[in-house]
Amino acid sequence: MESYKNDVALILSKYINIDIEKIKELVETPNKKGFGDLAFPTFTQAKEYRKAPPLIAKEIVDSLEELPQTISKAENVGPYINFYINNSVLIEKTVKEVLDKGANYGGEDQGEGKTVVIDFSAPNIAKPFGIGHLRSTVIGNSLYKIHEFFGYKVVGINHIGDWGTQFGKVIVAYDKWGNDDELERDPVKYLYQLYVKFHDEAEKNPDLEEEAREVFKELEEGVDDRVKKWKLFRELSLAEYNRIYEKLNVTFDSFKGEQFYNDKMTDTIETLISKGITEISKGALIINLDMFDIPPVLLRKKDGATLYATRDLCAAIYRKETYDFDKMLYVVGSEQSLHFKQLFKALAIAGFEWHKDCQHVPFGLFRFKEQKMSTRKGTLIFLDEVLSKAEQLTKDIIEEKNPNLPNKDEVARQVGIGAIIFGDLSNDRVKDVVFDWDKILDFNGETAPYVQYSHARICSILRKHSGQITNWDASLMKSEYEFGLAKRIANFNVVINDALRDLKPSIVARYLLDLAKDFNRFYHNCPVLKEENDSLKGARLKLIAATGQVLKNGLSLLGIEAPEEM
Repeated sequence: MESYKNDVALILSKYINIDIEKIKELVETPNKKGFGDLAFPTFTQAKEYRKAPPLIAKEIVDSLEELPQTISKAENVGPYINFYINNSVLIEKTVKEVLDKGANYGGEDQGEGKTVVIDFSAPNIAKPFGIGHLRSTVIGNSLYKIHEFFGYKVVGINHIGDWGTQFGKVIVAYDKWGNDDELERDPVKYLYQLYVKFHDEAEKNPDLEEEAREVFKELEEGVDDRVKKWKLFRELSLAEYNRIYEKLNVTFDSFKGEQFYNDKMTDTIETLISKGITEISKGALIINLDMFDIPPVLLRKKDGATLYATRDLCAAIYRKETYDFDKMLYVVGSEQSLHFKQLFKALAIAGFEWHKDCQHVPFGLFRFKEQKMSTRKGTLIFLDEVLSKAEQLTKDIIEEKNPNLPNKDEVARQVGIGAIIFGDLSNDRVKDVVFDWDKILDFNGETAPYVQYSHARICSILRKHSGQITNWDASLMKSEYEFGLAKRIANFNVVINDALRDLKPSIVARYLLDLAKDFNRFYHNCPVLKEENDSLKGARLKLIAATGQVLKNGLSLLGIEAPEEM
């Protein structure tokens, strides 16, 4: 729709004494029918012209000369000038552009020459991949794809939690109660069970906590047996995580976690001390942030141990030196908002100008109906089990509705996992997500299966037609259903821009639901294969081919596949 906004801005620039880009910013898309396809409010001109906005709107409309081919008419309603797009021009232009650009339709090159680093997922080693890590993983993966779609060089970093006192606990638990055969059978779940057992036992015997701290200290000092176990647990955990990432079709460019920065911490702390921004408080080294009315950053404890914040400062500096990013996003839960405020303020007062290029992308909690999660209490919900259940439930639906479908297992995987991802991403990321099996797998609800089924239906129609579409005439498509569908398609690029600006994949997900609804309204009201006029039939086939391409492009940006049969 941007090109049509350009046309409207050019028309108005002859009558309004402001920059064309500013006019474009003021042009709106009316929500109600009967108010045009694009509208310009004249309120900002009232002061300059010393006239009431409705009068200004009327005078401009009365003065309009010949309109461009893309605009069919203009009229004023109160203070607004409403513009109507030429239906057949929009349909033909949009369909041709989509089918010409294919998988690239909707993309841009605005990020060309720029690098964005995205820190996302970050599960903790020796613990199973819980459902709680799904949000960071799928939101981060979608933002990766959206930035890439707009020409950015993207670096996806999985800052895995592979260091810290929890490793002392896991090693102590394994030494006391571990079994090599159990570890080999299901390593990560077994380590998690030991972690839970440690906390159960520590409630009865608090000395275990001190023992775990001592063991972690030995690990930091490089004691051979401790390091061997840590490496084994890390290796086994990463193998399990990679299996899940493969299911989700998520990839990373770096797995540098917390441990990677161990030998860089001293230099980072010395750099911060040399800048004169640190002080000693009760024996600990801190960066005081009283001037921002937030708690200090604790760099080094009294006993010399470094903390999470120190590692994040070290990682940020390392990433800037390594990737020279233009933007760095941290896709981490909203409960960490204070931590990132402290981190960015510390970078600012340390004189790192690029602190302004760092941004926390927060999100709400993920929970199942009537079920709370806790790692220590052993009530973690395993993502792997959720994904497997989604695949099986989808397969059951396929067996019931379309038992002769080829590649049932593959389609069940695409639809089941797509349902989980979409069930998250269709919600505004800042809100909590309540997970409901009945809703996410509903083929008629606001779900991935509904969008995927619309795509599969289009593929089915095109297969039944077969052959090239050589005879088509967009001017024959005169119904509101055809124009509404084409207009929605034409708005795809605007939607992706909005999602990029707000860092919200939910904007893309909601758009896809609207597009699927528009397609289904069109399909029920406008015959395609049964249309007797060949030119109109060809035009409708072209329109649905373009719709299918945009559904596929949009799903891809969410990290979801688009089956051709369901």
